Amino acid sequence: MEASWGDGFLAALSDGTIGTNFAHSGATTASFVARGYWAKVLNAVKKNKSNYHPYVTIQFGHNDQKSTSGVSISQFTANLEKMVADVRSAGGTPILVTSLSGRSFDDSGHVVPSLANVVAATKAAAKATGCEYVDLNGASTKYLNSIGAKNAAKYNLTPKDYTHLDKAGMIIFGNLMALLLRTSIADSFQIAPNIHPRSDVVTAIEAGKFKYPS
Repeated sequence: MEASWGDGFLAALSDGTIGTNFAHSGATTASFVARGYWAKVLNAVKKNKSNYHPYVTIQFGHNDQKSTSGVSISQFTANLEKMVADVRSAGGTPILVTSLSGRSFDDSGHVVPSLANVVAATKAAAKATGCEYVDLNGASTKYLNSIGAKNAAKYNLTPKDYTHLDKAGMIIFGNLMALLLRTSIADSFQIAPNIHPRSDVVTAIEAGKFKYPS
């Protein structure tokens, strides 16, 4: 079953906190808007802002980076900046997120930094807009380097799929995202009471130890 860190993250939300994973596999910053998915995100913000403080995590890059995407790095950056503005206009708080690391390793035993350009662009968009960002790429790369290629591949959806996650990977990286939101941004003090990552998963991540949770 294909899963995503977004689904794993939602499982870490406390009672009374609601969340929706609007992600679509294969989407770029351009296609996500063109197909109407982004409008659904903004409508959800508008609908809930009177009763909740809506936060919108925004992570793109894997598909924008492809040569067939039709999205240049400058366009990618501009699209993220527009999304930040859209969320603010709708009454929410945007949080940019750098792309989850892939799990391909080089001959020296380190993760191949194949997403470096979109990670840099995401950080640039955050700086240009004054938006908070979570460096999921940096944190996931650190963890994967700690556990090594053989263990990292156990999170693959299929043996040769080094991008998409199986259920255990969903849990690991969803809880990593929860941990980062609790600890690494200015709003962490406000967000933390509403997010409770699994202690066993957090312990493994912080120790750099492989875990295959269920």
